Amino acid sequence: MKPTLGICYTVQPQLATPPCKNPSPMTDPKTYQGIDKNPKGGMTPTGNIIRDAWVFGIIPETETCAGWTLHGIDALYDKVTEAWAPYGHLASRLPPPLRDRHRRIYDAAVQQARAAGWTPELDDD
Repeated sequence: MKPTLGICYTVQPQLATPPCKNPSPMTDPKTYQGIDKNPKGGMTPTGNIIRDAWVFGIIPETETCAGWTLHGIDALYDKVTEAWAPYGHLASRLPPPLRDRHRRIYDAAVQQARAAGWTPELDDD
């Protein structure tokens, strides 16, 4: 079973924000706004999928996935899951070049997210 991607849909595209408790990183019900414009500094399940795709070279690090549909993000999730499988989905099992790339990408993401006001504590929302 796939985890939720943290995306909220609405059938009312005229609304400024989706009618859900946690606002979606989707700009409308059908497209993703991009990891660089994602609330919480991109620290969401969708952001993790994108960063992991960068780690494995599935997409270039310049790809924010802006304008991608849920279908595209879901297909990326499948590719990322397949890439992680030989390593048991653990960064500690990655070979040194991938482990170093993972550390660099995630360290930068955490630093940028904190600068944008994100804190790693769990929300009660």
